Amino acid sequence: MDNDFFLDYAEIIKTVQNAEVVTFRFVIVNQRLLIDNRHSEIDPPLVRLVPRATSVEERFRSLKKLRPRFRLPDKISAIWWPKFVDSMVQRGIWEAIVGRIEHAGFPQAAQECAGVLEELRALERQEVRNAVLGESYQALWEK
Repeated sequence: MDNDFFLDYAEIIKTVQNAEVVTFRFVIVNQRLLIDNRHSEIDPPLVRLVPRATSVEERFRSLKKLRPRFRLPDKISAIWWPKFVDSMVQRGIWEAIVGRIEHAGFPQAAQECAGVLEELRALERQEVRNAVLGESYQALWEK
């Protein structure tokens, strides 16, 4: 899965470093990675796995529920990630996510990103396992 698609990693890192709000869509994980870099004295930046939204409007509504003290952003940058989760780490994407939060002065929030990454890895492993075992999948050919 990791070798099939060209991605401009430098552009993705630039987006992570500059955008207010970013979501990552994954191929086999139904959850989305939401990164909200906005912060205040009360609210640190947010990195969290969230359910898939059925529309842009739904994503904005869900963001408002998660972050009621913030105005809605002008836009949410969406990045399609057609590779394994660990390739985000290998290509420096995850480091850019955590680094931006650390640089903003929120070391605790940056440390919490490790838990989000582990959850994302676990979801991916479970989905691969389900596919191999045929759980929640329909076989095209039966033995």
